[in-house]
Amino acid sequence: MNWSFWRPSSRATAPLSLALQGGGAHGAFTWGVLDALLTQEDFRLHALSGASAGAMNAVVLAHGLLQGGWRGGPDAPPPSACRAARAALRSFWHALGTRLPFGWATTGEGESTSLAPAVRAALRWSQWLSPYQFNPMGLDPLRQIVEDQIDFAALRRASPVELFVATTHAATGRLRLFREHEITADALLASACLPNLHHSVLIDGQAYWDGGFSANPPVWPLVNSAHASDLMLVLLSPPTGHADPPRTAHDIRHQAQELAFHAPLMRELEWLADWRDAPSGWPASARERRLRHLRLHLVDGRAHLATLAGETRLIAHLPFLEHLRALGEAAGRRWWGEHGRLVGRSSTVDLAAVWEGVAA
Repeated sequence: MNWSFWRPSSRATAPLSLALQGGGAHGAFTWGVLDALLTQEDFRLHALSGASAGAMNAVVLAHGLLQGGWRGGPDAPPPSACRAARAALRSFWHALGTRLPFGWATTGEGESTSLAPAVRAALRWSQWLSPYQFNPMGLDPLRQIVEDQIDFAALRRASPVELFVATTHAATGRLRLFREHEITADALLASACLPNLHHSVLIDGQAYWDGGFSANPPVWPLVNSAHASDLMLVLLSPPTGHADPPRTAHDIRHQAQELAFHAPLMRELEWLADWRDAPSGWPASARERRLRHLRLHLVDGRAHLATLAGETRLIAHLPFLEHLRALGEAAGRRWWGEHGRLVGRSSTVDLAAVWEGVAA
């Protein structure tokens, strides 16, 4: 998968690399986007990166393509592999939405979905009790779902795409990326480990937390290691919307959490912009050539998700997940209809606009 990206491109030599942002249950929006892309005849895929729910979507998609018989390469996955990938994504999210007991824990539907008052009150205990206190056995139903749905051994042997799964080293805060040849259930669960709700995930004796703390989603690895020529961001997290500094304890806490999960992406996009705008030396390095010819694309779920309360990221209830999937599918189809022909030819979004939108 070492394609030359600085030569004049054609659809056959311009696969997309996808950077998938995390956002808990809101990751079902990304499920819909991927579902739409997988129905497009000219959709080609090079690499996937993700944190938290974005990592779940990335790994499940790779698993589905592999189960459908695709082994990678510059050509588009055959329809049978795309169908298998769509089925894998559907199976994963349906398992998530039906095995966890959220039917009784929610009120409303669609954009009006929220946690039931009793559940909201119970979650407040996470502000004072650690998961080692309220869940001393470390029970995590997501582990069984992940292990049932994904053939990790097969992916490690022959992933059809490059994978970058973000986790955060709990002791240092440093980003740890797990690649396709080292993907395990533990690595994937670590990428989605919120430390106020779950026990740390131990890998080789080291504790790891949610990848969103250090890369949400990882962008630079797709440019630097995967040699992406066309890079699509699928963003979920809406701007915080505070014109003035928050004053209530709840709003301060919410703002701090939003800043923590926005900061890594803002930093990466700023670095990327600086690299692209820096004067070019002569002869240009391989990295400079990659950056000069990088084409950027964006499917932005923030407008669709901005009206949802932050707590809805915890609602893994199938009707709500299907609602988000439908929104994502519509957004993905709309994007492809408007911009798909430009993949391999030009960017469809300005990098500064993406960075300013995340920073807003």
